[in-house]
Amino acid sequence: MTQSNNVINIDNLTIEVGGKTLLSNVALAVKPKEQVAIIGANGAGKTTLLKALTAMVPPTSGSVEVLGVQLTGQNSPGELRHLRGRIGQVFQGLHLVGRLSAIENVLIGALGRNASLLTYARVFSAHERELAQSTLEAVGMGHAAQFRVDRLSGGERQKVAVARALNQNPELILADEPTANLDPSAAEDIANLLARLTTERQITLVTVAHTMKLLPNLAQRVVGLKSGRIFFDKPLDAIDAGEIKQLFRRESEDSLPAYSTGSRDSKSYSAWQ
Repeated sequence: MTQSNNVINIDNLTIEVGGKTLLSNVALAVKPKEQVAIIGANGAGKTTLLKALTAMVPPTSGSVEVLGVQLTGQNSPGELRHLRGRIGQVFQGLHLVGRLSAIENVLIGALGRNASLLTYARVFSAHERELAQSTLEAVGMGHAAQFRVDRLSGGERQKVAVARALNQNPELILADEPTANLDPSAAEDIANLLARLTTERQITLVTVAHTMKLLPNLAQRVVGLKSGRIFFDKPLDAIDAGEIKQLFRRESEDSLPAYSTGSRDSKSYSAWQ
């Protein structure tokens, strides 16, 4: 780790792809065990920021350091493989293997620490299977360990995705809109599950959130991204409704996003949620 002991250190980060600037002069530091939500309109750079944290997108300029590793775009495959093994990810598209069982999908999360010809052939030790079963039980899916994932509901599949990330025994979890496409009840369930389990296991959590109502379930700190720049970075209870309005407003628009709730005249998030 760095002298600051931060899990994430980003300084003056700019990312350009195909002549388009996706992130511009971003600075962000995240401490161990923090729970941080990133919000913003479509195209604000939220997913690009998450990808930068695993070196899926290299920096054009500036610096990105995650878990003490500087991501320069020139890191060796071995260094990146080791780093990514310390980071659990919950993707928008889940990236589960539908024809495999829930427990087999969760066991995939152990590949980073147990990479071998046997594990790549999906042959895992009894100990690893016990760990995977325990993780499924932690997310309330122990009963479905042998069920094919493509036969589970959307909320159940998302729980399996969370279990897979947890099974890596990660120091950091990156979740990209983990409640997208879920009904309100299932979305709240997943948000609470992520926050509770990362707190219990002392894992740092960075979540891209698309539903404002779930912010209290996911984080104590919120980073607003607008047009590739950080628009605000503050505690959840200090967010001003006017800032939210500006964050989502486009050039000719003057309204809150359709999925936001509450009064425009409220002074803080706690008042307008």
